[in-house]
Amino acid sequence: QVQLVESGGGLVQPGGSLRLSCAASRIIFSIYTMNWYRQAPGNQRELVAAITSGGVTNYADSVKDRFTISRDNAKTVYLQMNSLKPEDTAVYYCNAQVGLLGYWGQGTQVTVSS
Repeated sequence: QVQLVESGGGLVQPGGSLRLSCAASRIIFSIYTMNWYRQAPGNQRELVAAITSGGVTNYADSVKDRFTISRDNAKTVYLQMNSLKPEDTAVYYCNAQVGLLGYWGQGTQVTVSS
């Protein structure tokens, strides 16, 4: 079965950086749009960043110029997060989507606090 495994979360001070990774297996990775979502307590899950199979990227306004999404040929998608703010605190989820077919990872906690 398809697996998406996130890693790289943790505790960081405001202004710091983290890089999240999502390793995909048992999936034709190249055809999927890969997305990073996040969900903070009491909030709905929101789309943070997306990268299409062709490498086109899109970002939520709240993370533009701070976060960068990328993907490689080893079935991994990354989210480089710089200048982190307390409001970036959330569980971050990796999603692979093609049409109506989608898969989710288990999530990784990111906490931004001094």
